[in-house]
Amino acid sequence: MRTAQVSRNTAETQITVSINLDGTGVSKLSTGVGFFDHMLDQIARHGLIDLDIQAKGDLHIDAHHTVEDVGITLGQALARAIGDKKGIRRYGHAYVPLDEALSRVVIDFSGRPGLIWHVPFTRAMIGEFDVDLAREFFQGLVNHAAMTVHVDNLGGDNSHHQCETVFKAFGRALRAAAERDPRMGEGIPSTKGSL
Repeated sequence: MRTAQVSRNTAETQITVSINLDGTGVSKLSTGVGFFDHMLDQIARHGLIDLDIQAKGDLHIDAHHTVEDVGITLGQALARAIGDKKGIRRYGHAYVPLDEALSRVVIDFSGRPGLIWHVPFTRAMIGEFDVDLAREFFQGLVNHAAMTVHVDNLGGDNSHHQCETVFKAFGRALRAAAERDPRMGEGIPSTKGSL
């Protein structure tokens, strides 16, 4: 079982993340940001990843520090859980629709952090959730998981649908990239011999 637990404690946030990459999609989420919990649940369920994320942050200011720091902590936990990357598929992609919205996410466990983000949200807020925070979450995650992630929202009129398709597609792509390839054995999916 590829698991990890990471805690992050700062003057702004106190966060603990537990992850099981070989789980069944069970999640226990409490960030204090309801819509964000809903999005994290999409990653768990569609990625078949067990996630336990407990976060307390300075929400009296806004949700920025909490969302960004959850991304950082989840990225660190993901890096630990994926380990030396022996035998994984390395690459994963997914297209996910939700009514009129469609998003594509492509992942490479490259060892090099990079986020390419093309998500033209149709409005600035989803309830009380600032849509800019979606990118902040993924930026923190990819930086600390050392992975390359391309995110493209290919269409959509409803920002809730746009955001949800991004998180669902990320979960599906993550599941594919982290999956063990029986033909790979203990090999590293790189001509360099390491990732």
